[in-house]
Amino acid sequence: MGATDRKYWVAFNRIPNIGRVRFSLLENHFGRLENAWTASRAELRSAGLDERSASIIVNERPKVSPDDEMERLGRHKIDPLTWNDAAYPSRLKEIFDPPPVLYVRGKLTEADEMAVAVVGTRRPTPYGRQAAEELTWGLAKSGITVVSGLARGVDAGAHRAALDAGGRTIAVMACGLDMVYPAEHARLALEISERGALISDYPLGTQPRGDYFPRRNRIMSGLSLGVLVVEGDMKSGALITARLALEQNREVFAVPGSVFSPQSRGTNSLIQEGAKLVSRVEDVLEELNLTMVPQQLEMREVIPATDTEASLLRHISKEPVHIDEVCRKSGLPIATVSSALAMLELKGLVRQMGPMNYVRAREARAAYGG
Repeated sequence: MGATDRKYWVAFNRIPNIGRVRFSLLENHFGRLENAWTASRAELRSAGLDERSASIIVNERPKVSPDDEMERLGRHKIDPLTWNDAAYPSRLKEIFDPPPVLYVRGKLTEADEMAVAVVGTRRPTPYGRQAAEELTWGLAKSGITVVSGLARGVDAGAHRAALDAGGRTIAVMACGLDMVYPAEHARLALEISERGALISDYPLGTQPRGDYFPRRNRIMSGLSLGVLVVEGDMKSGALITARLALEQNREVFAVPGSVFSPQSRGTNSLIQEGAKLVSRVEDVLEELNLTMVPQQLEMREVIPATDTEASLLRHISKEPVHIDEVCRKSGLPIATVSSALAMLELKGLVRQMGPMNYVRAREARAAYGG
């Protein structure tokens, strides 16, 4: 997408009540949002918008300058990504409610596709703090990007441990990226932006509000292969993130805790409901098939793939498919398919979901013919 149209996405994102559904209506009808920005009320209604939404756009447009918005973002070293941009996280596009515009301070990389969210209470016990830091340190040392929310407690501990391990970490904010909440994490936020990324779907100047935090949690889980909950009571934000992860078909992990500790009620309940119990970092890595991430990242550069690998990728999608079905569709013998799938798994292109069932782990490059 060119910078010319991107500024209109940024401008529309500034207008209240214009979210995923209305962005889709405008894009589908007008093609370029530049055309929607200058459309009349009647033209906006013809795109499928209700009278109230069309009126809001007409009334709010004069207050917003697309060029000024882009200038402000540039001044704060923030890059806006739309869901049509190649750099927009591919895993986030899969969720029910992907943000049309994502603001990024720092840098998102291909390695961030191997991400795990670590969340928990703002008031961890010494046990919870230690568990969060040690598990996160292990994830980062294994090449996993750690996603969290920069909140006090477990979140901050997870970010710090990832940085101390020399790894990457992403903080998802519930406010504009021209501010830091809580304020005492300003130094931590700066380090994250230098060695990872701060991201938000809220425009500059947006102050944090209570109802923004549950909504930003969908981005934390959406960016990740799975969510690790360290400590949290039954109504904590960490459990909201876990529920969202389940809705998004992500894995949920939980650290068990004392039956006498309120901070462990939520995690123990998640385990009762089927979350994977975690006592060591290998529990997460093995479940997500992430035990060889450095090798997987290196193998991604091995291009082109063989004709066999390219053929198999055509028969594997985001829905699990059994190896027998892959053999049937490809017409290849089981031994050939099995060895090729093992190589694709090493490259991080497919992932095993249960016994002999495979899914696409990421979109292959054009050279793979997928």
